[in-house]
Amino acid sequence: METALIIGASGGIGSALAEALAARGVAVTGVSRSADGLDLTDPGAAQQILGALEGPFDLVVTATGALEIDGALPEKSLDAIEAPALLNQFAINAIGPALALRHALRLLPRDRPAVWATLTARVGSIGDNRLGGWYGYRAAKAAANQIVRTASIEIARTHPQAAVVALHPGTVATTFTEKYQGRHPAVSPDEAAENLLAVIGRLSASDTGKFFDWAGKNVPW
Repeated sequence: METALIIGASGGIGSALAEALAARGVAVTGVSRSADGLDLTDPGAAQQILGALEGPFDLVVTATGALEIDGALPEKSLDAIEAPALLNQFAINAIGPALALRHALRLLPRDRPAVWATLTARVGSIGDNRLGGWYGYRAAKAAANQIVRTASIEIARTHPQAAVVALHPGTVATTFTEKYQGRHPAVSPDEAAENLLAVIGRLSASDTGKFFDWAGKNVPW
């Protein structure tokens, strides 16, 4: 791997991934909302920033997302569902990754192995949902998973050596999860980055369209 693009490079996981890759001698390009104005809820901004990039990149990771948006907490019951909160969840956690994937055909090499990974979440798994709740976040992440799966089929037609996957990073100790870390053991962003890169390093074209956790295990859709 010689080149990598991190979309969401200013976040906890994104910045840790960029640092870990750079330490391996990979030429890393990072883009983010805070540094570059990359707002993946704004199609114009997404096109302006991502459209200006010159690939190809051996690895692209979309490490964007949000849990609490505009103060809306994860819903614990049906009575807590509000349309604006659902729209925000889909805008950031599903439409954002979809807009990033629009550029996959142009930014991935056609003549060698490559990986496009989108960070989603195990709670987006329909098959693994045993607790309920968190309607908006679960549904948006499930939608992102479907977008990744669908994109993988199209991309395979022109990039037969590429692996396009969804990845669950586990619970990572960032501001994103600080209210919820007591429920599951949390790892540092640096450890999460190493875990994810270990999974990415084992991927091949036969893995395209799949959903893996931080340990490389398949997550049910």
